[in-house]
Amino acid sequence: MQKNTSTLLQTYLQYQGSPFSDPGFSAPELQLSSLPPAAVPFKIWHALDDGERLSQAQGAFQALTQHLQLVGDDQSNLNPGSPILLAQLGVARLRAQGLLGNVAAIMNALGLPVPPEKDTIGVVPFGASAFERKCRGYVVTREYGHWTDRAVRDLALLKAKYPA
Repeated sequence: MQKNTSTLLQTYLQYQGSPFSDPGFSAPELQLSSLPPAAVPFKIWHALDDGERLSQAQGAFQALTQHLQLVGDDQSNLNPGSPILLAQLGVARLRAQGLLGNVAAIMNALGLPVPPEKDTIGVVPFGASAFERKCRGYVVTREYGHWTDRAVRDLALLKAKYPA
């Protein structure tokens, strides 16, 4: 799955033009208030109990599912002639939904409460410029990769801790 997340980010950047498509582009300071960042120091993340980590992952994938839909809609307008990018965004959204379902199932199996689904994006400003929408998409595709990588590691740890 990690190869797919980095491929999505690279494809996304390629279609956005400069500065996004410039070699070595990175803007870690860009964040979205409606999307929880995956950048939590390892020591802090590892100190959380299983329920807290699962709850944070559940919230992240709920938000990512909604954000990936928004980015897909944005890219349909910004880059309508990019079927590869649009398909990759669609697949990422389905994978985020799948991970959301898997995390919820694990939480249920462990007797943990699953928070109800909520609207994480809220009101989307329709006057956002093309550059702002490209920045938003960059943050979403980057965070999708980070959260997916984290979830894969966490699920492997849980599998070892709670063998079937």
